[in-house]
Amino acid sequence: MRRPSLRAAAATAAVSAMALTLAGCASGQAQVASGSPTDPGTIGLALPTTESARWISDGQNMVKQFQVLGYKTDLEYAQNDVQKQVGQVGAMIQHHVRALVIGSIDGTALKADLAQAKAAGIPVIAYDRLIRGSGDVDYYATFDNFKVGVLQGTALADAIGLKSATKAAPKRIELFAGSADDNNATFFFNGAMSVLKPYLDSGALVVPSGQMEFLPVTTKAWDGKVAGARMETLLAGPDAAVTLDGVLSPYDGISRAILTSLQAHGYGKGGKALPAVTGQDAELDSVKLVNTGGQSSTIYKDTRELAKVAVEMTDKLLNGEKPDINDTKTYDNGVKVVPTFLLQPVLVTKANLQTVLIGGGYYKASDLG
Repeated sequence: MRRPSLRAAAATAAVSAMALTLAGCASGQAQVASGSPTDPGTIGLALPTTESARWISDGQNMVKQFQVLGYKTDLEYAQNDVQKQVGQVGAMIQHHVRALVIGSIDGTALKADLAQAKAAGIPVIAYDRLIRGSGDVDYYATFDNFKVGVLQGTALADAIGLKSATKAAPKRIELFAGSADDNNATFFFNGAMSVLKPYLDSGALVVPSGQMEFLPVTTKAWDGKVAGARMETLLAGPDAAVTLDGVLSPYDGISRAILTSLQAHGYGKGGKALPAVTGQDAELDSVKLVNTGGQSSTIYKDTRELAKVAVEMTDKLLNGEKPDINDTKTYDNGVKVVPTFLLQPVLVTKANLQTVLIGGGYYKASDLG
């Protein structure tokens, strides 16, 4: 018998809750009450880390929404340890989960596990990060990651007044990218560079370090400490004799580390303005900085909606239906083009922060302090 959709089930969650007994274990599992006519089984959720607030929210949102539909969940975080995640996914397969939703650390490292999942009839949803090198990925749920980069590049260009810059009076920035083993990092960087490259080519924009290709500017594991150390090196070297106007940063945790390094080198005081610094994920600590002018922008990706897409994809697959998709061309993982549902990111600056994040219910006004 076909169970109700997530939206229909959510509408009757209060009634459904009486039929469910929730197990308060660390992995966020739920158990269907003993009176249920069917047990839809367990969904394996493998996510990269709890060091980023957004991944904690992603996990919580998916657990709640799967529970509304009656599924158990096995939620595991690998703390950015690739082999740990490989082991977690393998264990989920051995425990006969009905489906896997994976936010991968290294999208190329799961090939053997996914082959086992395929052999066992376990569908795989790539969650926000494309799993590469495997033909056993069924669907992909994510945001328009190239557009994320376009928004970041545009926000930086606007914040530093790049349109009025000239070769005789150029603007100066440094570039940072995400982790090289994360497919999204390439999309973010390429999207931003599609905006910035014409200015670089004309000489109106200068990168003092000369580091303008993807690999030299990547940040292993999206680690703020790694980014902060690189910023320190730049400020003590090629940027020592110049004043930076901006820094392209792909993620809020990296942005905050960059800002700390900049402030340690005199920016933000004594008449030396902080450079414009972009970001992503609308993490609360960075939203506070955007609100006070410390960070120039962030990108808001409503992970509640992303969780809903992944949950509905999974539920439809398990009930013999075709999931909704809106992109069948973009996400080639090296073996196949993975059918994808893309959500739209939103640029957040001080000007629209209240409307987008507070008015949209993502944060409360009191959260800003």
